[in-house]
Amino acid sequence: MIEYESLANSNQQFMHELEAAATNVIRSGWYVLGHEVTEFEKEFAMWVGSRHCIGVANGLDALILSLEALMLPKNSEILVASNTYIATILAIIRAGYKPVLVEPDPETFNIDPLRIKSALTTATRAICVTHLFGKACRMDEICAIANEYDLKLIEDCAQSHGAKLANRMTGTFGDAGCFSFYPTKNLGAIGDGGAVVTDNDEIADHLRHLRNYGSKQKYVNKYIGLNSRLDEIQAALLRVKLKQLDAMTEHKRSLAEVYFKNLPDCLSLPRQKEDEYDVFHIFGVRVEERDRLKSWLLEQGVKTEIHYPIPPHKQEAMQGILHGEYPIADKLHATELSLPISAGHTVKDIELVADIIQQFK
Repeated sequence: MIEYESLANSNQQFMHELEAAATNVIRSGWYVLGHEVTEFEKEFAMWVGSRHCIGVANGLDALILSLEALMLPKNSEILVASNTYIATILAIIRAGYKPVLVEPDPETFNIDPLRIKSALTTATRAICVTHLFGKACRMDEICAIANEYDLKLIEDCAQSHGAKLANRMTGTFGDAGCFSFYPTKNLGAIGDGGAVVTDNDEIADHLRHLRNYGSKQKYVNKYIGLNSRLDEIQAALLRVKLKQLDAMTEHKRSLAEVYFKNLPDCLSLPRQKEDEYDVFHIFGVRVEERDRLKSWLLEQGVKTEIHYPIPPHKQEAMQGILHGEYPIADKLHATELSLPISAGHTVKDIELVADIIQQFK
């Protein structure tokens, strides 16, 4: 059986370092907002190319707190892709704003810059882009629109650690870049974790208050904050894996090349463009008979996933909140299939998957 992903296999190469890092934190006696968080924030900010990194409890909190830190007018509209993972939309709602869906480019799964202007209203105050599957959105076009209409820009980078457009990392284009370190991410913790990167000193200061009950000085609360802190053990573990993230990314890109060279024409493959550096958090293909192919692959011993089975506007929780028809999102959600591609897979694993798919009729 070829698993879609085995976190045990992916983390095996780091096991001794991870165990040592966790043991050091336990023995230190300091478990919240200590040395490991401070050092990880410095190292991750440097790796991304931002002035500030603020560690938080998870990727959703990274989005919520970043949106709150913008201090937009109440009921402001924020544009977001109609096919994004629901966390992006939940964050907008939780921060007190109104999500407005914009259809994606069907070739990239990312928000379509050509459709953004038609979604603008007098209440639009920001764009929240999601770099889905490890491919950067067309930030050159999106930043131009944001500048033209004086809009704030938040990047959901939960799936795009290290992805680049024109050699510039995702997370560095907007007012803030929000990362998740959920265990399956390209940079994954051994539990939950998240971070925000920004070059804006005021936003960074605001976020450091918000993540800690609205306080930077003990018992002095400047804002209505919450408890959302990246803990010391997760920060220590992330520091171990960050040192190898570039190598892990190149490994995943080499696995993607096996797919590109060997998958049959019946599948629509991820678009490749010269100025886009994809990190393939997910290798999502499109196929009309998605469900039949998924079942058939499982019979052949290959596990796959769907990202995502139900589009946001059809989720029960979003009824009465998201309005309208989104045929492109519907089509993507009905035809997407995610193939195995992880740090724990080998080239031989991926060659075998491609060979099996070639036999599908």
